[in-house]
Amino acid sequence: MSTYEVAVREYATLGEGPTWDADAQRLIWIDILGSRVFTFDPASGRRTALVTEQHVGAAKPRVGGGLVLNLRDGVGLRDPDGTFRWLHHEPVPGRRANDAAVAADGSLYAGTMRYDEAPGGGTLARFTADGTVETVLDDVAVSNGTGWSPDGRLMYYIDSPTRRIDVFDHETGELPTERRPFATIEEGAGFPDGLTVDAEGCVWVALWEGGAVRRYTPSGELDRVIELPTPRPTACAFGGADLTDLYISTARIGTDSPHPLSGSLLVVPGAGKGLVQPAFAG
Repeated sequence: MSTYEVAVREYATLGEGPTWDADAQRLIWIDILGSRVFTFDPASGRRTALVTEQHVGAAKPRVGGGLVLNLRDGVGLRDPDGTFRWLHHEPVPGRRANDAAVAADGSLYAGTMRYDEAPGGGTLARFTADGTVETVLDDVAVSNGTGWSPDGRLMYYIDSPTRRIDVFDHETGELPTERRPFATIEEGAGFPDGLTVDAEGCVWVALWEGGAVRRYTPSGELDRVIELPTPRPTACAFGGADLTDLYISTARIGTDSPHPLSGSLLVVPGAGKGLVQPAFAG
């Protein structure tokens, strides 16, 4: 049975969004409410931290270097030299960015939510390299995990309060269609948060308030549970040179007496085999 290790001991208020940057061979992850973007090189142990001007919901690598950032007031681009510019600037009072993912065509699927988590206050939108924006969903509460099957024909998505992982049909370059339930998290097991899809097409999901990461087969059957010491794991992603190590972000927020590892980045070595994640084309 796989067990966790501590990859980076940190005190992130709301650690989120681990992403393996294949070109740089490093892991990127964030602290949403701490407005920080972290990187971690597991080979050397080198770590960096970047403070952003706003709460940051996601940070993903870009083709050619730099980062695309899902920020409170829109989506921004940070160049390798540190220059920042907005790709799309759309402030909405009471709303912030949340999880995001990059599709095979290099477009960014970026989610938002209200700070008060009001139903229908969040969105999921698709951003292309030239700044074109298309609304995918306009009535979500807490837009969270997004990922694709190995062949790109299915898109998985989580609006956390629904307790479901949903699945869409998806053609490259088109908006997803035919939303339907894929798996439901039962009462008492926590809420689905971030997800990743492995090379076998299985969906791994972190359970907020559930203290675990689960793996579901392509048919939606639960076949593996990794128990964690922290009650609020937020997201997971495969990384490392061979993409076999499962990295898990965690949060400290909302707990009166946080576990000593809450807010840290955990890792389960040899948990499976991940997929190379595309970089944003912009």
